[in-house]
Amino acid sequence: MQVQVRSKSGVRRFQARLEQSGRSFLVLEQHRTAKRWKFWRPRQREELYQFLAGRKSAPQLQDGPARLILEAESDDFRGATATLAMDLSVRTTPPQLSVEPGQHYINQGGSEMAVFHVGPEVVEAGVRTGPHEFRSWPLPGATPGTRFAFFAYSYDLPPRLTPLGFARDEAGNEATATFWFRVFPKEFRSRDLDLTKDFLEKVTQDIYSHTPQLARSGDLLADFLKINGALRREDNRRLADLRFDTEEKFLWREPFRQLADSQVEAHFADHRRYFYQGKKVDEQDHLGFDLAVTANVPVLAANDGRVVFAGYLGIYGNCVVIDHGYGLQSIYGHLSSVAVKAGDRVQQGREMGRSGSTGLAGGDHLHFSMQVDGVTVNPTEWWDQHWIRDRILARFPEEKLPGS
Repeated sequence: MQVQVRSKSGVRRFQARLEQSGRSFLVLEQHRTAKRWKFWRPRQREELYQFLAGRKSAPQLQDGPARLILEAESDDFRGATATLAMDLSVRTTPPQLSVEPGQHYINQGGSEMAVFHVGPEVVEAGVRTGPHEFRSWPLPGATPGTRFAFFAYSYDLPPRLTPLGFARDEAGNEATATFWFRVFPKEFRSRDLDLTKDFLEKVTQDIYSHTPQLARSGDLLADFLKINGALRREDNRRLADLRFDTEEKFLWREPFRQLADSQVEAHFADHRRYFYQGKKVDEQDHLGFDLAVTANVPVLAANDGRVVFAGYLGIYGNCVVIDHGYGLQSIYGHLSSVAVKAGDRVQQGREMGRSGSTGLAGGDHLHFSMQVDGVTVNPTEWWDQHWIRDRILARFPEEKLPGS
C-alpha cells in the first residue's frame, strides 16, 4: 500500500491497522517529535508511507472481509486528525481453475473455444493469448462454475505463443492454467497497391467530409496517410470497443453466410504496400474480406443478431455491426445506404443496406469481417458448417445449442 498524507503543519503521527472480526492488527505506526516552538521554520507538508498489508504484518488474518483504518495527526498545536477506512477482501489462496481436457486446434488468425471450471470466489475468468484477454460466460445447461470462452489467435501473433486460461478473485489474485493446443501457422498474402491522384481525392473528400475531428493539411498525400494510419487505428479501436455491447446468450444459428454470388477481391490479413508516384508511402494490414458482385447489391445479415452500430465510420464508410452474443460480432463496410439502426433485431438474410464505395474504397464492394471479443478473426471458419459443428457445437448440451 502507498498512502500520501498532506498537512500545512506537517505530519506528526501516522498509523495503519487492519480490523477483522472484532480484532485489530497494527500494520504501521510512525511518530515524529513535535517541534511547535520552531514554527517559523519550514516543515515537510507531505509524507508518503509505504507498507505491506497482509499476513506478513498480521499473521492471524483469515480469508474474508477486513477493514483497513488509516489515521494521521498534524504537527501543530491542535493536533488535528484525519481518518480513512477502506473495506478490503482477504484472499490467501489462489483462485480455483481447471480447463476441461480436449484438443484445441487453432489457426493463426482464427477462433477457438475453451471450457473450464472455476471456484465460487472467481469474479473474472477467460483465455489470454498474448496481449488479448477474452471473457468467459457461464456454460448454458452446465453446473455452476463451468464457463466457456470464445477466443482468437490474432493473425499478428507468433505461432509459438501459449494460450492461457486465467481466473481472478475480487482481491485481484490470479491463477492460470495451460491446455492442450496446436497452432497452425498461416502465410498471409502481400499486395502492392498503386495510388492515383483521383483515388486520393475521392477517398479524402468522402472521409474528411464525414469526420469533423480530422483537419485537412492541404497536402493530398499527407491527408491520405492520416486516414490510412491514425484514423484506421481509431476506427479499429471503436469497433473493438463494441465488444462491450454484447448479449450473454446465443443470438445466431449456424452457419454464417457469405454474400451470395460474390467474388473475393481481398482476403483476411492481406498485407498491403501502398505506392504513389513510384515510391512506397505506407504499409497496412487488411482485416477482412472484400466481396464484390455488382453495384448496389443488397447486403444481407450473415446471421441472426442485434445491430449495435449503424452509421459512418471513417475508413469503413457507411457501416453496420451486428452482435451475435457472447462477444461474437460481424461487420459490414463501404455501404452506399443503410437500412437498419442500432438496436434493431435482425434475422439471417435481412437486408441491411446496399453495397457501395464509401470510406476507403476504390470500387463498389462489401468489406466483411468478424471479431471475437474485439479481436478481428478470419470469417471463413464461421462460414464453415463443419468447423462450427466440430469446434463449437460439439461442446454444448444439445438443448442449449445456438438456434435451439
